[in-house]
Amino acid sequence: MAPRAVVVLILWLVTLMSSPIARADSSGPELASYYERHMALLAGVAYGWFGRGAPQRMRDTVVQVGVSQDAYFALLKDGSLLTWSEAPAQAALLMQGVASFAAGRSGWFAIDRAQVLWYGRAAGVAVRRVAADVVAASIGDGADYYVTRDGTLYVKGLAHRGQYGDGRLSATSEFVATAHDAVAVKAHTGHALYLRRDGGVMGTGGNRFGPLSSHGLGDKADSWGRIFDAAATIATGSRHSAAIRADGSLWVWGEGFGVQPKKLLGNVMAVAAGDTATIALTGDGALWQWDGAAGPRRLVPR
Repeated sequence: MAPRAVVVLILWLVTLMSSPIARADSSGPELASYYERHMALLAGVAYGWFGRGAPQRMRDTVVQVGVSQDAYFALLKDGSLLTWSEAPAQAALLMQGVASFAAGRSGWFAIDRAQVLWYGRAAGVAVRRVAADVVAASIGDGADYYVTRDGTLYVKGLAHRGQYGDGRLSATSEFVATAHDAVAVKAHTGHALYLRRDGGVMGTGGNRFGPLSSHGLGDKADSWGRIFDAAATIATGSRHSAAIRADGSLWVWGEGFGVQPKKLLGNVMAVAAGDTATIALTGDGALWQWDGAAGPRRLVPR
């Protein structure tokens, strides 16, 4: 094995055994996509765009980006979590002392520097403490998830599509433990993925278009099933999913790409999935977007 490959493999294993790589709306803090709204973080500058538009400069001194269907989010270097709909200059402060966050349909999660998870819905509305010792979280379209330091995955929300992954099809009023050995979790339209410590990608929920590969294809899976191996990071959109392996190879599956995972690109650092869009950041700093299976086309930030 080449020396560079050995170093990459060691870093991947260390990361999996310590803390998760994936905490944003994508495989990492550099990208975010939710339906048609997208963001990218390049050299500390946050760029945002809609659909097939060009990335526009929005905020400086940013360490993580995120999006919901109606808003942009940015975590600043000083721990301030901001949000805005159109004008970045009119951003509202959501919370301070934030280490990482996730945003989605029902609101947003913030993990503070003490690994306490907080939930909020809008600026000016009091946030609610959810849990302690949290290392990753995700807001789905109807079910929300978080992972604690010991690898336990908790779920609360809609269950009719099998979103809990433990066989139940009825919602609970509180978060319940539904899996173990997790390091990251991603959720979107009625389905969810989580990344195991051993690199396995597990999926549950609605699967009409293949975001869970062949697991429950055509309807839904109501229990977690293994759908991919040797992953370092994961992301999922409304109808397709993605994973990056330790060698930097990007793999995708679902609508537009086919049910079985296929290799799409190499030297990938981060990936995000929206409605039909897939966005990737490569090691040379280039930003790429696929629209369905068409592409990729290189995006030029303005």
